[in-house]
Amino acid sequence: MRVNIVPFQDKYSNYFYELNYDWLNEYFYVEKYDEIVLKNCKQEIINKGGNIFFAIYNSEVVGTMALIPREKDVYELNKMAVKKKLRGNGIGHQLIQFTIEFAKKNNYKSIILYSNTVLENSIHLYNKFGFEKINLEGKTPYKRSDIKMELVLSSF
Repeated sequence: MRVNIVPFQDKYSNYFYELNYDWLNEYFYVEKYDEIVLKNCKQEIINKGGNIFFAIYNSEVVGTMALIPREKDVYELNKMAVKKKLRGNGIGHQLIQFTIEFAKKNNYKSIILYSNTVLENSIHLYNKFGFEKINLEGKTPYKRSDIKMELVLSSF
């Protein structure tokens, strides 16, 4: 299933909230930080130099993903969610591929992500794209996280 991936537009904000809220409730729970970011995605991500992308299929938003700045030229792959009934159709794969290409074009040094090892399919997908497990130092932004991964894009 091929999707068209588009950058953030205000009219899609509610999809960012709904898709992620549903996914988080299905697998974990919505943490306080999640609620803040989901309800205020433009202020918390876009206005802080981040990006949100939406996967569109037949004029319908079917997936989303964000890149949140964490350090100079290091962004966190965040809030990836695909409509439940369409999972397994390669939408997440296309979102990650698009996001990596976007990061390369914008000369990002690396992309990090936090996840949980119970999400075996997600971890497998991240590994497939070259993400490697790194030290989960100190406190993570999410209580549910037990793994941190990184994709190094540039050694400069």
